[in-house]
Amino acid sequence: MKNLNKQTTPKDTVALGKQRSYNEIIEFLDANWKTNANDAALSVMKKLDAALGTLSSKLNTILVTGTNGKSLTINFMAQLLREEGLHVGTFSAPHMLTYNERLSINTELISNKAFTDVANEVINAAESAGLKANSSEILTAMALLYFHQNNVDVAILEVSRIGTSDATAICTPKIAAITRVTAEKEEATKEFIQDVLSIVKPGTHVVSADQSKINLQVMHELVEKKNGVWSMPIRKLAALSYPFEQLHGRCAALAERVAQIYVNTINAKDAIVVNGTLLTKQKGTRGRPTLEAKRQLELNPKKTVEQFWKEVNISLSGRFQLLEKEKPTILLDSASNLDAFKNLLLGIRLLHYQRPLKGLTLVIGNNNPDLAFAEFLKLLRYFFKKNSGQVIICPTSSIPGQPDTPSWDAEKIANDIKLMKVKARAAKNFKEAFEAAVKTVDERHGLVVLAGSPSLVTEYWKYKGIKKLSPAPAA
Repeated sequence: MKNLNKQTTPKDTVALGKQRSYNEIIEFLDANWKTNANDAALSVMKKLDAALGTLSSKLNTILVTGTNGKSLTINFMAQLLREEGLHVGTFSAPHMLTYNERLSINTELISNKAFTDVANEVINAAESAGLKANSSEILTAMALLYFHQNNVDVAILEVSRIGTSDATAICTPKIAAITRVTAEKEEATKEFIQDVLSIVKPGTHVVSADQSKINLQVMHELVEKKNGVWSMPIRKLAALSYPFEQLHGRCAALAERVAQIYVNTINAKDAIVVNGTLLTKQKGTRGRPTLEAKRQLELNPKKTVEQFWKEVNISLSGRFQLLEKEKPTILLDSASNLDAFKNLLLGIRLLHYQRPLKGLTLVIGNNNPDLAFAEFLKLLRYFFKKNSGQVIICPTSSIPGQPDTPSWDAEKIANDIKLMKVKARAAKNFKEAFEAAVKTVDERHGLVVLAGSPSLVTEYWKYKGIKKLSPAPAA
């Protein structure tokens, strides 16, 4: 698809006021995550948006929410829509090393200079309006401003906090994509779904990849009450390469459905069909193709969505990221809740089927206060009944922009795991845990898994001396 109304990119403008350096802006963001933390009405965000020209109403937005798989879905969606010729902005969380990772256009991260310019404009606008905005609000406003300045065709934003308190809820999304909905307590599921769907506005198309019929029925009813447009839920897996079809296939299929709706419904009125489109439904192509159409297809074979999924980049920092060039192989995963842990352990089993592992050690650090711990222990016990290996528990660090809650007591958790007849030990810090884990597995055929919190992934990259990540670091 190609947008006929796309404008040329305007020259960047920076609001008058104090001009902070990149490092000063990082210090500002690091220090202001807890500022104005309980503004459920988004009063500050609304005023900040107004001060910047109500950008939330000037962009075509897609919001992605749910329990797990949001960043992956956004990444897949961006790649698909870019393949259609659209200019795509993405805003996701959390970052692992730099705030730049949260903002990209056509999967290219924002530069330090552009980040500095747009941050100064937003912070100065907030100060001029007398607003004490927190870092989440500043970053969301930065995303809207950056995308507006660069004339993106569509902006895809991750809803980091379930409910109306997330700054992205200021947008009126064309589409709301819901990955999965898994409340830690089953009796709270309906209320949780209501919070998840708080982003839906009249006319918003809603697509879900959740597999619970009960959850989907509740969603359907709520969407109709909100005068949204309910779309059939995702039933298939996109044909990704092994083992990612089983792990990320539903996220990819959700991305495909959302991209199809956007291309054929939202963007169709301002677009023309161009060669190479994967998703556009062209008029007059129903039924069997004519002989001439068949001949033209043979002469000019069209790339299919299936081919796209076989070639798509599926590596995303900290989301089942396999570093096969390391010795031993390292697997990074920010899984921090029960549903994400289940997917992680499934992935490890699939890797073992593909290539038998000679040594497996899980380094786990967690600070999720809502984790169903008894169920987590059962999950580990079942896994290690069928797979040999061990667990090392280490404390997590407090990192700005990531969940700031108390870390597990490593000694206590390790003892609880031992009671499940699983080999486990505690470590005082990440360095000790990682170096001990590396010694327990075969250098060529072993696997060390780092999981339980985004901060563990961050600590790994810092331990390796890496200071900056690309959108999809090479394995």
